[in-house]
Amino acid sequence: MMPTCTAPMLFDKDVHKCVNTKIRKGNDVSIYSLIHSPPHWHIHGLTLTELIVVIVLISLFVFLAQVNLFGSLRKNTFKAQVQGLVSTMQMAANAAAESNRRYELIIDPTQQNYILREITSPDLSQVLEEEIIVENDFSDSCRVVYIQFDDREFVNDGWAKFRVGHSGWQYGGKIVLLDEKEQPYSVVINRLNRIVSLKKGDVELLEPKTKEEVMF
Repeated sequence: MMPTCTAPMLFDKDVHKCVNTKIRKGNDVSIYSLIHSPPHWHIHGLTLTELIVVIVLISLFVFLAQVNLFGSLRKNTFKAQVQGLVSTMQMAANAAAESNRRYELIIDPTQQNYILREITSPDLSQVLEEEIIVENDFSDSCRVVYIQFDDREFVNDGWAKFRVGHSGWQYGGKIVLLDEKEQPYSVVINRLNRIVSLKKGDVELLEPKTKEEVMF
């Protein structure tokens, strides 16, 4: 004998249709459970909310990773590295001019790095760890080719040292670097006015003249 639906008439048409469908299919389901079960859209809404939260969190992590990556890449660009070198040398010159302290920038073309230290020991060949103020490495996008001093000394292997004190730079000169496109740039140190500047190309260095070359 086919079961019949005896639910009260308080139900709406959709409930009647759902109950009758379940009865016709012979499923063992109570009318109470059909009426009081949570609507399906609540379950779908909760799942969608969770999905949105997950997507937002993943997007946030990706954004942070990109920021860190781009920050690292910017630090390794030619412009950032050469500006860091110029700023370091100019900072040392300004600090020496305002005090009796002496500073030394040591550049090593072989190891492709440089160190700025405050000279505190009479032994200038000894670099103490506590003297080091700045220590940086160059990358493939910013390479030192050679260093030339204004007394015609040329260095492309080993250490080149620029010392500065209250009266200014002991020697002027230039530091020639190559960018990622192999284009040369020169960091020029002027011992007369203490200024350290960046110029495009391998510029000609102004060398001090001898007494014989001076006309007056």
